[in-house]
Amino acid sequence: MAGSSAKVIPANDGETADVGGVAGKRLKSLIERIERLEIEKSELAEDIKEIYGEAKGTGFDPKTIRRIIRLRKMDIEKRREEDELLDLYKAAIGMA
Repeated sequence: MAGSSAKVIPANDGETADVGGVAGKRLKSLIERIERLEIEKSELAEDIKEIYGEAKGTGFDPKTIRRIIRLRKMDIEKRREEDELLDLYKAAIGMA
């Protein structure tokens, strides 16, 4: 940015700085927290994948388990509405 008048204030730790109204230390802290959570999310996703594998290995259908989990998260009215709409669409194309 040629001609920019951004004021740079060095931070105490020498790693971050306040630049153009951006608090470097606070920004870095937020980024590091997000990075840690992304790692945890990845580890949790791997754990969940292993549980689905375990379920499959004992004869359960992971796809059906995923659907049940999705349905359990839904509000009962929303779930009922989705079921009714699915039944209506199936009837309309001769699947009922």
